[in-house]
Amino acid sequence: MASESRLYAFSPETKEKLRKFRLGTSRAKDPQAIICKAHLLSRRPLRRRCQVYNKLTVNLLDIIDQKSQEIRPENGEVYTKMTDVADELPDSSPRFILLSYPLTLKSGRPSVPYVLLYWLPENCNPNSRMMYAGAVELMRNTAQVNRVIEVEEEDDIISIESKLQSED
Repeated sequence: MASESRLYAFSPETKEKLRKFRLGTSRAKDPQAIICKAHLLSRRPLRRRCQVYNKLTVNLLDIIDQKSQEIRPENGEVYTKMTDVADELPDSSPRFILLSYPLTLKSGRPSVPYVLLYWLPENCNPNSRMMYAGAVELMRNTAQVNRVIEVEEEDDIISIESKLQSED
């Protein structure tokens, strides 16, 4: 974690929002997700936009300060379906998606997996790929997710319930 912590940092406010999201989704009845995206801009601040989707949840827009590499949240858009999240994902840029997905396992036991989906499309820019790869473990540790699942196609996002069912 030391190497990625030198490249990226989370402000105490962002850490608190991630903690509240994690704790607040543990008993949720509907799926909830935060989509984080970064824009590579030369000589300008990098932007990370996070969107939360759920009927009652407010979204976040994260901005990375170029000098401090600190991530700060702002408001964003709301999604209500996994298909909407999949439609929002770009064809050629990676993203992080924090997902809390309530489901009932085949055994009948309720479960709420809290995972980090790592959206990594086949044709993404190598610079973006490297930037996100360097932040995966920091994001995983900061968000305190149970596991990281790499997804490459929109269908993987839409059918994530079957993947979560099979891995629990």
